[in-house]
Amino acid sequence: MSLDLSSLLPEGPSHPTRLLLEATLVPVQGKRFQPTGFPDLGPAVFDTHEGRYLLVESAQSMANRLEAVCWDEAREELAEVLKGLSYVRVEREGGYLTSSIVESHRLNSPYILEGKDKSFMETLKEETNSLSTGPVSRRKLAEVLLKYDVNALLHGIFLAKKELAGGRLRLERALSSFVEASDVRVAASGGVKKDHVDPSGDTKKGFGHVPFQRDEFTAGEIKIYFSLDLAQIRGYGLGPDAERLLVALALFKIQSLLSGDLRLRTACDLRVEGEVAVQRPAGYALPSLAALREALPGLIAACGDRFGGEEGVTLVKFAS
Repeated sequence: MSLDLSSLLPEGPSHPTRLLLEATLVPVQGKRFQPTGFPDLGPAVFDTHEGRYLLVESAQSMANRLEAVCWDEAREELAEVLKGLSYVRVEREGGYLTSSIVESHRLNSPYILEGKDKSFMETLKEETNSLSTGPVSRRKLAEVLLKYDVNALLHGIFLAKKELAGGRLRLERALSSFVEASDVRVAASGGVKKDHVDPSGDTKKGFGHVPFQRDEFTAGEIKIYFSLDLAQIRGYGLGPDAERLLVALALFKIQSLLSGDLRLRTACDLRVEGEVAVQRPAGYALPSLAALREALPGLIAACGDRFGGEEGVTLVKFAS
């Protein structure tokens, strides 16, 4: 099977600017689900002219989940189909510690830039030095990110350290996602932490019975949304091979996430109901996960000479 991206990246003058997708989600069992919560806020409930809505999963959390599908936790490396993609791997005492794939701030992770090993920091400083004055060239920044961390071109980056062009190197997300629920209602419940040895013990020290209150939600509808900014990807100026790789990688992330377990939390276990709907561009048919898996190794190989490190992997040794 072949992967046709011509309707998203056409050769002619007319280019679609966005790929917009949505799908309906339902709880795997029952009706209740637990949304994301925020400090000093709790569940993010909001009202519109259409009714009461709830943010089930935020854009920042979904970015982490979309990156997670690329990582094989058991093997502590990229999923086999993505082997050769550029990323930074961090090791401590000869063993794997973390990587730019799983770090929330990607290349701006302190495990990459703040350890005693300053070799990669100095490399980044040298390669971004030309961006220290004048307008920041997105094309130059994109070339550096393509070399060391392809995922940052999809999920965004903010290299905040002043040593790196004054701390002004950033790209917004090209691929974003969130989950919202409509017509929501609170499903109040609770429980108790039981102490069968000393029910009246000192609860401040963890003894005794401890009752608690818990709010979950029900909803008329739960939807997951995806937006891929095709104009931003073309605007990087990286050329057709890199553009095809970035779009295929984004579609792989989306399809992998939707075909896997959408267990966002212990009490938020969801599944896709029905087909994924394409809002833009009209008439576009989302490729299958199988077609994406078949095409990606060739697309990665086509950009291989632009990646840094050994087979795309830049190694950083961390010691605090």
